[in-house]
Amino acid sequence: MTTSATPVKDNASPRALLGGRSIPGRVVPVIVTFVLFVLLFGVGAARYDGFTSGQVLANLFIDNAFLIVLAVGMTFVIVTGGIDLSVGAVVALSTMVAAAGLRAGLPLPLVVLLVLAMGSTLGLLMGLVIHHFEIQPFIVTLAGMFLARGLCFVVGVESISIKDDVFRSVATSPILLPGGVSITWSVLIALVIVAVAAWVLHRTRFGRTAYAIGGSEGSATLMGLPVARVKVGVYVISGLCSAIAGLLFGLYMLSGYGLHAVGMELDAIASVVIGGTLLSGGVGYVLGSLLGVLVLGVIQTLISFQGTLSSWWTKIAIGTLLLLFVVMQRAFMRRQP
Repeated sequence: MTTSATPVKDNASPRALLGGRSIPGRVVPVIVTFVLFVLLFGVGAARYDGFTSGQVLANLFIDNAFLIVLAVGMTFVIVTGGIDLSVGAVVALSTMVAAAGLRAGLPLPLVVLLVLAMGSTLGLLMGLVIHHFEIQPFIVTLAGMFLARGLCFVVGVESISIKDDVFRSVATSPILLPGGVSITWSVLIALVIVAVAAWVLHRTRFGRTAYAIGGSEGSATLMGLPVARVKVGVYVISGLCSAIAGLLFGLYMLSGYGLHAVGMELDAIASVVIGGTLLSGGVGYVLGSLLGVLVLGVIQTLISFQGTLSSWWTKIAIGTLLLLFVVMQRAFMRRQP
């Protein structure tokens, strides 16, 4: 990192100036997202009593733990220049399989393994089709979305309540933190997944190859990188994260239903883009996606505290932010050397 007063141009990492110090340009969108989160939280603190309590912040994680995991998986896919529209349907299918399995008397560990295997397998199949048949990810994952959503109603048409004692205990047992703040086990699981995913994406050869594919798949192939394995692997990761998110959503709702998580894939994509990941691939951070989810969460919290606005204003705000961040991404790409 240079401390020169002028930006240093570099093909791998364009530079931007902030506070008199030179920082990688690809980090700027993440910083913008963090500043936006702080500003929104500050608006809430100024307008509403109790908004700054530790429990309000903890609730951002509690209410969005499943979306955090979903956004982590989506980050891997978008970094390679792909997209996964099936994740919301896989979340719903995971809740249905878990609820139906527990209702049938299967042991909880077996049900969890079954759900994780199902999500990973769906991701593997979509990844193989995308890579070997060279079909656009949008089309393949759209088909995967319809397949997973349809399988939900093969399992059952009605909502299935989850009555397993261990599952309910995990769902309702709080983890107490200092200051009278409590979180759920779902939050802890989500944060562990964020930490593991950040290490894999930013510190391993797999992650570096994913960035290279997003930058230029042809160049990555010429460099001898394992393009096929990684390109398929990111969809396996996305499917696995979707299955985990489905289990966390089951803990949140204590039911399985084929209409759960309708449109959640769009929330995941919005979170990743608002978190600074380029839709064209090659740039993005897991931490940025986490911040993107928190921005969406604080918008929902502001509307909840306001009390008179429809929940649809959340969608309006998210759509506006998404458009602004896409425009910012476009400007960022034009500044690259």
